[in-house]
Amino acid sequence: METAGPGRRERKKSLTRHALRMAALRLSVESGLQKVTVEEIADAADVSVRTFYSYFPSKEDAIIGFDASRVEQLREALAARPLEEEPLWSLHVVLGEMLSESSEVWPLRMQVIRADPSLLPRMFSSFTIFERAMTDVIAQRTHVDPKTDLYPSLVTSVATAAFRSSIDVWRSSGEIKELSDLFDHAFTSVSNGLRRSVPTPRGSASATAPVTSAPSRRS
Repeated sequence: METAGPGRRERKKSLTRHALRMAALRLSVESGLQKVTVEEIADAADVSVRTFYSYFPSKEDAIIGFDASRVEQLREALAARPLEEEPLWSLHVVLGEMLSESSEVWPLRMQVIRADPSLLPRMFSSFTIFERAMTDVIAQRTHVDPKTDLYPSLVTSVATAAFRSSIDVWRSSGEIKELSDLFDHAFTSVSNGLRRSVPTPRGSASATAPVTSAPSRRS
């Protein structure tokens, strides 16, 4: 009898995790998060309550999207990027891919968060775990100690700020703009040194804010 290999098992786990997340989101949009039970989420995903808890600690975690496998996925994806690639660009690519994979999730997630704003700080606080993973991998790739060299933490903080800013503008614009476009624009702006034209009075010569360039640091 043929047994499922690691790749097949991981795909099955990924599908189950996605089904649970989507069930939690859809039920919460329909009825409100507080009225939805873990039992209902598990039933909608056609799994047991025990299976739900093997993927998410709580229904809130299913909504905000945190689970340990995503952290490991992030680590592996970053480690697989070309060693000569700029760390910030590596984060741009990897986070962008993870965002794209969740394209159907984010609109539902924001609907739930709008109805229950207390979830937003919880979602952002969960980023801390992802930040630690990113800092660790960047430190390994650049061969520095993150306890004594600020570079890994700094790159991670910039990437996280770009991600959060994208979400903030996406929400405040009524989700009219594409989140992926805002995300790409945020990273492009950072890569360009946040250079931006300065508005000038009519009749005056146009001006551009001075930019102090810094040498790039490659892995």
